[in-house]
Amino acid sequence: MSIAGVLRLAFTGSVEALASADRDRLFHRASSSDTEVRERTAAIIDRVRTGGDAALRALALELDGVTLTELEVPRQRCRAALDALDADLRRALERAAANIATAHRAALPRAFEVETEPGVTVGRRPDPLARVGIYAPGGRAAYPSSVLMEAVPARVAGVGEIILCTPPETTGLPSPVVLAAAELSQVDRVFALGGAGAIAAMSFGTDSVPRVDRVIGPGNAYVAEAKLQLSGVVGIDSPAGPSELLVIADSTADPVAMAREMIAQAEHDPRAAVVVIALDPRTAARIAEAVAERVEAEPRVAIIAEALASSGAILTARDVAQALDFAREYAPEHLLLATDRLDEVLPLVLNAGAVFVGSSSSVSFGDYMTGGNHVLPTGGLARSYSGLSVLDFVRWTSWQRVTPEAAARLGGDVARIADAERLPAHAAAARAWSEGP
Repeated sequence: MSIAGVLRLAFTGSVEALASADRDRLFHRASSSDTEVRERTAAIIDRVRTGGDAALRALALELDGVTLTELEVPRQRCRAALDALDADLRRALERAAANIATAHRAALPRAFEVETEPGVTVGRRPDPLARVGIYAPGGRAAYPSSVLMEAVPARVAGVGEIILCTPPETTGLPSPVVLAAAELSQVDRVFALGGAGAIAAMSFGTDSVPRVDRVIGPGNAYVAEAKLQLSGVVGIDSPAGPSELLVIADSTADPVAMAREMIAQAEHDPRAAVVVIALDPRTAARIAEAVAERVEAEPRVAIIAEALASSGAILTARDVAQALDFAREYAPEHLLLATDRLDEVLPLVLNAGAVFVGSSSSVSFGDYMTGGNHVLPTGGLARSYSGLSVLDFVRWTSWQRVTPEAAARLGGDVARIADAERLPAHAAAARAWSEGP
């Protein structure tokens, strides 16, 4: 049975047979926005920059249909939300937070000092940021996991103050489960603000919302665009777009498990990109059949079907080396390795936001519970960006120490380089140490 006959996918066939235009469509999935999104985002940013709190209230009424009497959520609301949370859900969130803290604590950067030659010392230390702004999206669903993934590493890194912005519901308050996650992860202040306006508020500061040193977190096209437009005003993490999954599967892979992974990622967004590279045609067909058998029963079938039809692919590669070459170029947010000899394959992987090793290493576990971070680069940016970590919540202070004796030895060579660059004052300052007054 042909793959195309089983399921409607944007791309099928072998990797080698992909037409140039199809390959471009598959690979060029950057999250850059269209002209309308850019212009509307710029207008929102300008309104918040000039109008402050009044502009934020007006935007909440226009875009969310909510009248906000106060922008900040009282702390007791967060405590009450956590107290009222279902006991089993609270236990699961606490477990996730503990695992996130453990994983990120192990990655804390360390200060260092090294003597590059006698009398010359160079050092560097990580300093936690004073205040960060984290964003948790709303809209189609509430995302307490995003709060944990952003706030817990910030707290582990030693950030002084954590500000959360998240969209209000019709009540004028954010989702109770998001408020509970904020309390659980020790967020300092919460604001019922969403979209580009929230990003602008944290970037510029208003009478109510404090200005932050860096804005972190995923969101819709307007949030992503706002972060890009404000990146000269405030630090940001990697730009984020729709969810992505690339699976490399051989004949040992469970086709039903692979189908579950495809469907789970496709349900995020109609623009989600879900790709399987099978190492033989039979494996490709079995995975396609498993997806087709299950997708119609999914509650979010319309979103899943649109994602698969626009950016979904089940392709074949002649061997694992060709599949890994494809993966390096594709640079996915999530890469699932469902092959044998995993210990040999993993060291060969490059350019992935996060790698899930083995069929049982479901991406859903990483999204919620393993402790690895789910805020990851998309749109091929895994070639140059990494997933969120404690490193996103520090800046580095560098220092250098040169003794007078070392200065006398350095002066001559430094002056020669400065002369070559036609910087006579630099040369004179260096030469003075080696030649004396």
